Amino acid sequence: MSDNGAKHLCLCIADIVIAVSAGGSDLRLRIEEPMEKFVVKDAPPEVSVRAAWDDLATMDQRGDVAFDSGGSWQISRSNGHYMIRCVSPAAGEIPYKIGWFEPDFMRGTVLVHHPYFQNVEALYPLDYPLDELVMSNLLARGRGVELHACGLVDSAGQGHLFVGQSRAGKTTTARLWQNREGIEILSDDRIIVRKCEGRFWMYGTPWHGEARLASPASAPLTRVYFLKHGQENESADLRAPEAVGRLLACSFVPFYDAVAMEFTLEFLDQMAADIPCRELRFVPDATAVEYVLRA
Repeated sequence: MSDNGAKHLCLCIADIVIAVSAGGSDLRLRIEEPMEKFVVKDAPPEVSVRAAWDDLATMDQRGDVAFDSGGSWQISRSNGHYMIRCVSPAAGEIPYKIGWFEPDFMRGTVLVHHPYFQNVEALYPLDYPLDELVMSNLLARGRGVELHACGLVDSAGQGHLFVGQSRAGKTTTARLWQNREGIEILSDDRIIVRKCEGRFWMYGTPWHGEARLASPASAPLTRVYFLKHGQENESADLRAPEAVGRLLACSFVPFYDAVAMEFTLEFLDQMAADIPCRELRFVPDATAVEYVLRA
């Protein structure tokens, strides 16, 4: 699909199906790896997004700013909807893309500034940051949470989650495990956790780190490790309140939404109560893998 255009596609991330359609006769959809791994066919969508060309220089973009990233995007409340403005220095003051979404983020419209893409025939309208913003808002409305984490499935089908901020060792951990027999890496940087039928599950995402590892697979979550570089391999149990605080610090949560925050805190509290959480201080070599396997 990376080399031609389509008018409709469906993505499935963490068992959430998002349908994207192109409006008008001249817009085509284009998608590439690793997102291409998450394309599905004939799946009933939970979320529907329509995309179209427009000239955003003439559009009213007023709204009550809920959060400004200070960089590539800003989210506002406008006429009962959320409006996400995507900006770039190359586009100047005019956003190159604007998304309007209903409060539950299950329906949306993305308008793409045609003058900015005048030599482009096909594109992915939910490209960063829209896809992750839509997903984090969907999850925070009763579905789960996205975490800064490396996730892997061992040969017994058990999911291990290695949580950490930037430079904590997520990509290093993924590379240490990558060539082990029977191991599948779900992501080296972003993992989604959901609770299904009373059990926590972890899901791979297309939003990878430096190792570019991404898989649509999933596994039951059995253990959480908070990564920290050390002089030797050792670990220590964490009390649930401390684990919740660390999980929240590594989560993608719409802090501007009180209802979303309340759900996320309750979700993380349940997660820390049900899943063993440990701080893992590790040496960046194969001995760290052996240490975790023995544990």
